[in-house]
This record gives sequence, structure tokens and C-alpha cells, in this order.
Amino acid sequence: MAIQKVKENVFSVGVKHWDRRLFDELVPLPDGTTYNSYLVEGSDKVALIETVDPETLNDLFENLKTHNVTKIDYVIVNHAEQDHSGGIPAVLAEYPEAKVVTNDKCRKMLIDLLNISEDKFLVVKNEETLSLGDKTLQFLLTPWVHWPETMVTYLKEDNILFSCDFLGSHFVSSELFVKNEAKVYQSAKRYYAEIMMPFRKKIIGHLQKLENLKIDIIAPSHGQVYDNPKMILDAYKDWTSDNVKNEVVIPYISMHGSTKKMVEYLTDALIKRDIVVKPFNLTVTDIGELAIELVDACTIVIASPTVLTGPHPSVVYASALANILKPKAKFATVIGSFGWGGKMVEKIVGMLGNLKVELLSTVMVKGFPKENDFRALDNLADEIFEKHKSLNI
Repeated sequence: MAIQKVKENVFSVGVKHWDRRLFDELVPLPDGTTYNSYLVEGSDKVALIETVDPETLNDLFENLKTHNVTKIDYVIVNHAEQDHSGGIPAVLAEYPEAKVVTNDKCRKMLIDLLNISEDKFLVVKNEETLSLGDKTLQFLLTPWVHWPETMVTYLKEDNILFSCDFLGSHFVSSELFVKNEAKVYQSAKRYYAEIMMPFRKKIIGHLQKLENLKIDIIAPSHGQVYDNPKMILDAYKDWTSDNVKNEVVIPYISMHGSTKKMVEYLTDALIKRDIVVKPFNLTVTDIGELAIELVDACTIVIASPTVLTGPHPSVVYASALANILKPKAKFATVIGSFGWGGKMVEKIVGMLGNLKVELLSTVMVKGFPKENDFRALDNLADEIFEKHKSLNI
């Protein structure tokens, strides 16, 4: 593994996990990920900011050995989740003089998760500083990005923000700094959609806190380092705003073709009305791609056949996902088909309680759609068009 220089006496010593394809047994990783750990060498003290996922500890220690790190005074922990903190016990065993620096809430979680002794901690408060000699670390609490104990660390003399999960991406490159902004934008948006979007309102406030800092570099715990911080900060301001786009997302399943025909017809009807449509067949969809499109969509149309008396299990999962992620969509509805009856609409709507949406007309079809059903889909397309038009999008 390579050690890469961020700035004078600041190094990236973490690990690139090129072939990891699933995170938390839940989040797909098409581009792998990194566990970024940063070494800050002050004139008096040395700090290690974050550790790595425990399964890659050997690589972290090899990097530290290659860099001839003989002492670590402080291990800065911005977040208790184990892909950041899991290596702490091993680091403390190798560098027993080190203190774990974090906030009180994170301290309590680390004790529970990793059995770290109470006497190993140095607890810091919001905006408190820690001197390394000629370098000064400042700590800013950012709760619910995306756990309740999260914080960020700011290196004042070098204007570097170590942002932890905040502003990160699951993306691997041999290059330390972002070069392909378009590619990283998509990876960062996926990361935001899958992990950060449920905490959108909290993040807006934390972005405002950062406006008081002079930031030249953003060094997250996953993905590449931003030497053009405006790129990712502007993206987050857009994603977290209340602004939506003239877009409709349609997650769907079709068992015997009826629901698929409805989705195809509605898709064409919306296109004719100059609305951007994103249909997602859930039998083949990467759920992360669906999450990305939920970030900006104005309307969500959930489409499903009736299985016994309710929606298809894949639609249940997609509905639960949308409810958990809490996108800023303004409207939602349900379309689908049934054979003899059921309560599919009520069950899907009941799963969307976290969404602050206006429910539009539903279209349920018995069997294969007929002329009157297609007319109802046209009416729904008109309704969506008028709703979008009322928002001037």
C-alpha cells in the first residue's frame, strides 16, 4: 500500500479496498471503497486521524512502518462505526502511549463496541482545540452525520477538513486527489443517497457551520481527497435543498406483464409531457441507482402486481427503502394490477409515513389494462404534469 502526501507533514496512510462490493451487508459498492486514515505530524505531537476496517489492519501497520512512525500521541476518532474505529485496539497495543481523542458520546460508544479502557480517552467538546506544536486540531460536533456521535476535525494551519463520512464517497483510485469530478460526483451522490439523505435537515445545519472555516482541502474517511472543496460542498447544498427536478421515478415489478404494460404506457405519457422518467425494474435494479434518482425526483410512482392481498415483496423492500431514505419528493402514488382483490394501495401507502408527500390518484387494474385503464394513466400523467408545473420546475 502506498503512503500519499496530502500537505507538508500530513499523509494519507489508510487502505484502498479495491474489490469490496458490499458494505454493512447492505450497500452495493460498484467502485470499491477506501478506509482513509491520516497522519498529522506536528513539531511536538503526532496524531492519527481515524483507523481502518479491522480486516485491513496489516496494511495500515505496513504504511506506518514504511513511514517510520515510532510514536503516536493521539488517535482522533470522528465516528465510532467499526470501519473507522475497529483498528483502535490494535493501534493502542502497538503505540501504548497514545490517547483516544473524541467527544463524550463517541467515547461511550467506543467503550461499548470495543471495550477500550476509560483511562485511554481524552474527551473534547465542540470547537475545542488540541495542539500538536506547530499544528492545531479543532473539533466540530456534527451529530447525525450519520450517527449521533459524529464530528469532524479541522487542521487550522493547513485549512484541511477531515470530514469523516460527511462529504465522502465509496470510490477507489490510485490518485489521492479528485481528478475526474464527474465520476466522483456520481459516487458521492450515491453515497449521500444511501447513507446521508435520511439526515438531510441536520446536514443543512452542519454545512452552515463549515461556512465559518477557510477550507482548502477536504479529506473524508471514504473516497478521494478534494483539493477543490467547492465541488462537493456545492453538490451537498443542492442535494440537501428543498429543490426538486421535473422527474418521476417508477420502481416496479411485473409478474405476468400487466404492470409492466402500465409502466411502459405511463412512461411514454410522461415523456410526451416533457417530464424526465426513470423506471426501475426491481428484478434487475441496483438499489443504489434507485437511491441516486430519489435524491432529486419530484414524484415517485410505485408500481406492483398484487401478491395474495398485498404488493410484491420486492416492492415492499423498495417502499421501505424510500421511507427510510426520506427523499424530498413532493408527490407520490401507486399503480398496479390485481386478479381478484386485495389492499395493495393501502399497504404501500402505509409504508410511506416518513415521506412528506401529497398522494396523487391511484390506478389499479383488474387483469390486463384496457382502454379505460390507459385513459386513467393519461389522466394521472396530466395530474403529475400540472403538479410539477405548479412548482415551476
